[in-house]
Amino acid sequence: MAAKAQVKIGFEVSFKEPQAHYAEVQMNISGLVKDYVDVKMPVWTPGSYLVREFEKSVEEFKATASGKAVKVEKVRKNTWRIFSAKSANIKINYRVYAFEISVRTPFIDESHAFLSPTGIFMHPDGMIKSPSTVKIIPFNTWSKVSTGLEPVAGQQFTYKATDFDILYDSPIEVGNQDVFEFMAAGVRHEVAMYGGGNYDQEKLKVDMAKIVEEPTKVYGENPNKHYVFIVHNFLRGGGGLEHLNSTTLGASRNAYNTEAGYKGFLALVAHEYHHLWNVKRLRPVALGPFDYDNENYTTNLWVAEGFTSYYENKYMQRAGFNDGAQFVNDLAGAVGTVVNTPGAKYQSAASSSYDAWIIGYRPNENSKNNSISYYSKGEVIGILMDLEIINATKGTKSLDDVMKAMYLQCKTLKRGYTDAEFKAMVEKIAGISFTNFWAKYVNGVDDVEYQKYFKMAGVDVTTENATPGKPVSGASGQLTNNGTLSVTSVTRNSAAWISGLNVNDEIVSLDGVSVNDALSNIKLRSPMISLETLPLVSKKNIGDVLKLKVMRDGLEKEIALTLKENPSVRLKATINEHATSEQKAVFAKWTGK
Repeated sequence: MAAKAQVKIGFEVSFKEPQAHYAEVQMNISGLVKDYVDVKMPVWTPGSYLVREFEKSVEEFKATASGKAVKVEKVRKNTWRIFSAKSANIKINYRVYAFEISVRTPFIDESHAFLSPTGIFMHPDGMIKSPSTVKIIPFNTWSKVSTGLEPVAGQQFTYKATDFDILYDSPIEVGNQDVFEFMAAGVRHEVAMYGGGNYDQEKLKVDMAKIVEEPTKVYGENPNKHYVFIVHNFLRGGGGLEHLNSTTLGASRNAYNTEAGYKGFLALVAHEYHHLWNVKRLRPVALGPFDYDNENYTTNLWVAEGFTSYYENKYMQRAGFNDGAQFVNDLAGAVGTVVNTPGAKYQSAASSSYDAWIIGYRPNENSKNNSISYYSKGEVIGILMDLEIINATKGTKSLDDVMKAMYLQCKTLKRGYTDAEFKAMVEKIAGISFTNFWAKYVNGVDDVEYQKYFKMAGVDVTTENATPGKPVSGASGQLTNNGTLSVTSVTRNSAAWISGLNVNDEIVSLDGVSVNDALSNIKLRSPMISLETLPLVSKKNIGDVLKLKVMRDGLEKEIALTLKENPSVRLKATINEHATSEQKAVFAKWTGK
């Protein structure tokens, strides 16, 4: 322990060729006296549950010990061994290629560098809890660095992390980003905008502050002194990734002046900010301490992500950006997503969470038929659970109370929760058993009793066919350059499914009419279409037969589809003006009004 306490680890990151998408990384280790030292790069990044093999982007890995070049051997896919011969001073140099635009991967070009740290930095094996420093040397046309890491006093662009969990959880933006600040919930918030955009700084300061205040009210405290929003504005952007005192957001640079675009951005802010508590501190027991070499399995992502999707709606409503009618209809829409996804009848919320590593981030042409997102199903569970708690306690308690209690429990115990502990807290707050609820909605695939639950709050939910009277084939495809339609999706139990139409079949003609002729009188916004887009199909009746000529593996084949009624429904929520006093009390607690 004494020896480890004397070890110093420092990084320097520079950019000799940013236009070629490279970072130059130097890692200095002193005081670690061993025959050899193993350094490791994470294979995944927390918050994004897929092994991404970041080590694949490392090049020119070299090392010196006491100034002399030493042997380096790769001993595992993400582990390099430096034969340091008990030297107390080791210098490691390597390059990282970074050219994937996302909130979870490093990206570098001539305009900026986004350093997602699990794809940039390495740690000595067994020394995750060691402190380190990071010095950023911006490219000569860049002038700013934005990160949640704590700065080292008196050293420009130099930061420190108390351990590698902190370093790996602290993205770094380097460039000429537009930076502005606001105070909310007693915390200084920094916003670093890359990519330009038609946003209004002053308006964002006010509205983002409103969002920040809402979850702070729920949990009773804000765990940070300084928080950083790194926002990447692209022509078309989206997504976010949470961190301990920062987040990275993707946005569309020209959408801030539209109502949908602006609210969409604020909803993303609400979602990622709620993660400050839910998943970063109030977390499943499997998600920390992290194993950066392997998958970290949990059945509780439906809470971590699904509930956070639910709460973004709550915060948008409570902060005044949506009214009650919009709130209930947005939630009805969330329920509709699950109801209309065939895979919801085959995969539970717990299974969706556990299999995120092999299914959730690796969708294929059949995913909608055999799986459901833990975001979607978890959001619906959150809606139902909240209403059940409020109704059982006659409007005195809600899911807010569960989340706050679980946050404080994790804080006190200094560990994550188990599924059983979360269920026990729900039952303690609600005063009723949730065993059947868990069996139906968490571990089971029962149909969602949405009308029953919404009615508890005096909200009537009606359903109608998504395309009344119109037939559907259940097949979608992409137009090809040779005038055919390549099938990309077939929906379970649809006409296409039953008839044996396959993904990758190329549809040549429909009822003897070529695809080109069938498209001659319509304008398409995208080459991705469903068969119902074609007038020849949409004018048919339910029960009619559609004859297709397809090419499969170079062979011609004829397939007959008997068109069916659309199984998808549209949900509409209406607040009942004649609700009972009990229902009104539930609605008031539900909306926080």
